[in-house]
Amino acid sequence: MRPAHLIAGLPCAVRVQRCAGRAVNMMASARTASKKLLGRGRKTLGLVALGVAVLLMGGLANVVFGDDIGHPPSLAATLTPTEATTAPSPDAPEGTPDDLQNVTALQTLDTLTVKGRAPKTGYSREQFGPRWQDVDRNGCDTRNDILARDLTDITRTGNCRVTTGTLDDPFTGQTIDFIRGQGTSELVQIDHVVALSDAWQKGAQQLSTDQRASFANDPLNLLAVDGSANAQKGDGDAATWLPKNRVFRCDYVARQVAVKAAYSLWVTPAEHDAITRVLNTCPDQPLPASTLSVPSS
Repeated sequence: MRPAHLIAGLPCAVRVQRCAGRAVNMMASARTASKKLLGRGRKTLGLVALGVAVLLMGGLANVVFGDDIGHPPSLAATLTPTEATTAPSPDAPEGTPDDLQNVTALQTLDTLTVKGRAPKTGYSREQFGPRWQDVDRNGCDTRNDILARDLTDITRTGNCRVTTGTLDDPFTGQTIDFIRGQGTSELVQIDHVVALSDAWQKGAQQLSTDQRASFANDPLNLLAVDGSANAQKGDGDAATWLPKNRVFRCDYVARQVAVKAAYSLWVTPAEHDAITRVLNTCPDQPLPASTLSVPSS
């Protein structure tokens, strides 16, 4: 006879068959014992039979089902790998993954906190870390990554340094030839779509050092643009400055909404109203997504 711990590993049908055989043997033993006890009275016989039956049922159940008597298997344990999926969090937004990917900028704007700007006290560029880090660890600094992304017909020195290219400027709609060098490089600048000082006055003071460095180097918040238009913008928000190129305004404010949502920044009432006016002309404008994960702290 196999030991009980080996029987427990057999398929259910085999285990039941083996256990049934043991039950028959135990019943035979019980009948023999009961015959010997006949002379001691029917009352004693009844108690012995009851005890044997209890032991028999308990032993059979333990061998067949193991140590989990009284503890039915969980639903996840009975599902196949494709069925045993994690239950959604009660706080998770409703809808399918496709629905969540189709969230609009206008919908997200309504989730942003609206209040006045905080003082600019304590702001400096250094609060957002060293300029143009390699946050995605691809071996190239962020400025060259953005030039390579936004310019066409680029040439490089080495693997990273963009030396020439052509920019279809989103702010003005003009075409600009980029040539790296003194007096020419500044014709194409990298704009922070949500300016650093604007962010500082609308929640970035509460961000960690790593989160602010991520904000300053997040491709979602960066665009290669005409240098003069970037200078005109300064640190203005949508209430004080919008691109001259009207075709680009929906994309522009959608980026601002996405950045502020990603970094938990707020908007002022005037800024909220300005963005709303733009997005009302393109209510289905999708919310752009970042390729950079925001540090948790």
